[in-house]
Amino acid sequence: MKIGLLKDMVHTRPQGERLLGLDVGKKTIGVALSDPSHSIATPLQTIQRTKFSKDMEVLAKIVAEFEVKGFVLGYPLNMDGSVGPRCQSVRDFAAEMIRFPAVVGPHPWVAFWDERLSTVSADNLVDELVEKRKTRVNAKSSGLIDKLAARSILQGALEFIAQH
Repeated sequence: MKIGLLKDMVHTRPQGERLLGLDVGKKTIGVALSDPSHSIATPLQTIQRTKFSKDMEVLAKIVAEFEVKGFVLGYPLNMDGSVGPRCQSVRDFAAEMIRFPAVVGPHPWVAFWDERLSTVSADNLVDELVEKRKTRVNAKSSGLIDKLAARSILQGALEFIAQH
């Protein structure tokens, strides 16, 4: 089992396999998917969080459909780089997630990636794409920002992977 910071486990990643990027929030989980060559991240969907086991059922379906072999979870460091309570929440999520073999498989690979500014980046992208306030509110409520944040997290991780 591999779980930790991406910088410490970049060389142990599943080669030629899809990775799933997750932006784990209190109410939603933004989901993005990589291509097998680890070069492009695509926003996939937003999961409305309910009960943890139900969240895992949704993830298990995604994992099976796209043959996912690893995960990159956004790690919400404070702006000064320090670890705060949200980081612990993501670590707790990962620790529970690896208890679901239908999600992580027999040899889990779960990496944490610094997600500072990923939601801000997604917000700015949405602002550029939509001009009306009403449309902006609909983008937030539709989960668009969450899956774009997951894409930003995963793309940043993929770019790091490409350099190492």
